[in-house]
Amino acid sequence: MLDSLEELVAALSKLPTIGRKSAWRLALYLMERPEAEAKHLADTVLSVRRKVRRCDVCFNYSEGAVCSVCASAARDRSLICVVEKPTDVFTIENAGRYRGLYHVLGGLLSPLNGITAEKLQIARLRERLGGDGGNVEVKEVIIGLGGSGDAETTALYLAKALKGDGVRVTRFARGLPAGLEIEHVDQLTLTQALNERVDVG
Repeated sequence: MLDSLEELVAALSKLPTIGRKSAWRLALYLMERPEAEAKHLADTVLSVRRKVRRCDVCFNYSEGAVCSVCASAARDRSLICVVEKPTDVFTIENAGRYRGLYHVLGGLLSPLNGITAEKLQIARLRERLGGDGGNVEVKEVIIGLGGSGDAETTALYLAKALKGDGVRVTRFARGLPAGLEIEHVDQLTLTQALNERVDVG
């Protein structure tokens, strides 16, 4: 088989949910399209990579220093939902029920893989809460992590770390399937888990 096509298939196979078979179909599809279309796709990917950055406040994706959620006066600033990654923000937003703010950790605690609290945005979360002095605007922190073992460890760590910050710490209700990441939860289950959240600790 052609080395160039193999290289394209290998690159496409690295995308989430794309197996080798799907990568072959995509590669052959791209080969059949006009060159201008393939170039437009490549240029768009590069353009988005250059334009999109992390929000200085919540670490969600943004085209400016502050994302549209953090900048919105219509959001409920008494609530902060802590999530693992930006895709979780999009998933919760698509459910259409949550009107508070977010904080993206950038991962989950996993000591075996070398991911410690210092490598996540936990210190910045505490800064947003005002530390032990407390931020009068923020009343509740919702731990919106998935159902994996690392998510459970991170949730318990956060609950303990935020205990003295003068805020209520809650988490999604137990309706979330064990081991499943937030981005793969259906909107009805996610909405119910959010509405029926429970206190931690």
